[in-house]
Order: sequence, then structure tokens, then C-alpha cells
Amino acid sequence: MGRPATRPTKLKDGYYIEIRNKGSKSGVKLYSGTKLQMHRAIKMYERSKEVIILGESVDGKFVDKDPKVHVAE
Repeated sequence: MGRPATRPTKLKDGYYIEIRNKGSKSGVKLYSGTKLQMHRAIKMYERSKEVIILGESVDGKFVDKDPKVHVAE
């Protein structure tokens, strides 16, 4: 086990979603290169997990400031 990182990680340009267990406060960010890939990942996880769409990242910053919770239909 090593030392924790001192700098924040740089985000690649693309689309990000956060996957959480239902009722959990923390989750895992998933990267997708295109919007189509992002929607495929949402379909894969929406039944068993809580999916939060973080949006598009350009130059390490999110274009859309407020994330959206995706609810399974």
C-alpha cells in the first residue's frame, strides 16, 4: 500500500457517469468516449445500480454543472 495521491486526477475528454449501489453515498466514475457508449453503459447498470450522469468533460472540467440521476423505467 502506497501513499495517497496529492494532486487531483485529470479527466479525459469524453462522457462520465457515476455508478453507485442503491442507497450508497459514494460510487465509481465510468468514462465513455462517445455519447452512444455512455448510453450503453447506462442500460447495462440501470437495473441493479443507481446511475448518475455527470456529463461531458472538456479540458478536465464538466460542461454541464449539475449531474442528473437516471431512473430505470
